[in-house]
Amino acid sequence: MKDTPQCVGLIMDGNRRWAKSHNLPSLEGHRAGSNRLEECVRYVKARGIPHLIVYAFSTENWNRSEEEVSYLMRLILEGITYKAKKLSDEGARIRCIGLRAQLPASVLEAVEKIEQESAHNTALTVWICLSYGGRTELVAAANGAATLGTITEETLAKHLWTAEMPDPDLVIRTGGRHRLSNFLPWQTTYSELFFVDTLWPDFGEKEFDDILTTFAERIRTFGV
Repeated sequence: MKDTPQCVGLIMDGNRRWAKSHNLPSLEGHRAGSNRLEECVRYVKARGIPHLIVYAFSTENWNRSEEEVSYLMRLILEGITYKAKKLSDEGARIRCIGLRAQLPASVLEAVEKIEQESAHNTALTVWICLSYGGRTELVAAANGAATLGTITEETLAKHLWTAEMPDPDLVIRTGGRHRLSNFLPWQTTYSELFFVDTLWPDFGEKEFDDILTTFAERIRTFGV
């Protein structure tokens, strides 16, 4: 369909608040969020959307408590090893962007393995932002573009970590906060933004479809 977005961005916010509202330890909210993401990838794929990019762990997240960071790294390792493997078997290609050198060796090894194993898949590409910061990406891209001489929009764009991904047509942020929090500042210049109050573990298929319906009704002029 002509109104089907080519790329959807997800800022998955509200895991800890969800856990608190259910009288659970805050870390359990992250596990619920991980389970929700696996489901979300499947209904994005079912709607023929070729690219999904998710904000899984930011450069700022390293500043959280040692306990939470360690838990998140274990959860990410589990997710890449098992959940991403299942999604790969179902036709999804997995790609990760961010400061890989900051990741634990076990996580990096799992990332490189799933990227290699899923490289031939074409049904959907899932871009996972791990140790990602938009400003950091822009600095890296500018440094890369500078090696070619004068920095232009075109040369900078070619050096972005997402250079092979179309810019998001829409970005959804759950959890009720109305900001992008260093998520894809270059790529979201003309993205349609949807901020919803639903906490990420409660975000479901119907709400996603409602957003797609609203997106299809919007007139996008790209500044013209």
